[in-house]
Amino acid sequence: MICKTLIQIYTNDLEKVIAEIGKYKCDEDLWKTSGEITNSAGNLALHLIGNINHFFGANLGKTDYVRERDLEFSDSDRSAEELITKLEATIAVLNSSLGNLSDDDLQKDYPEEFGGQTQTVFAVAAYMLSHLNYHLGQINYHRRLLSQ
Repeated sequence: MICKTLIQIYTNDLEKVIAEIGKYKCDEDLWKTSGEITNSAGNLALHLIGNINHFFGANLGKTDYVRERDLEFSDSDRSAEELITKLEATIAVLNSSLGNLSDDDLQKDYPEEFGGQTQTVFAVAAYMLSHLNYHLGQINYHRRLLSQ
């Protein structure tokens, strides 16, 4: 039941990221930065895609995903359509990875150190959910600033 709830919350929030990306007036706006705002919405979306595919897909779901974290913050040549496609694929990876776990599995140790220490799968999932929402808020704010 807890795994199912996590899947529902993650899916809902990733769909909100997709909606935000879809509301940008043009692809170029996705990659704009200004002053102390150094992360564009496009880079934040790539970062979320990388995080979830690494921490859930590769580490829990045993996918062959190889994270290129530096590209998450340096790439700037993607369309909104491509980001949305990658986000939709990320939802599928998340559903598959968490969907194969039992609630008891959530209390087991996560397969690699997280934050420099051993954590449970649930602790990592909870942290990653807060991380997702932090960046969702940043993307929303970035888009609204640009639409003024």
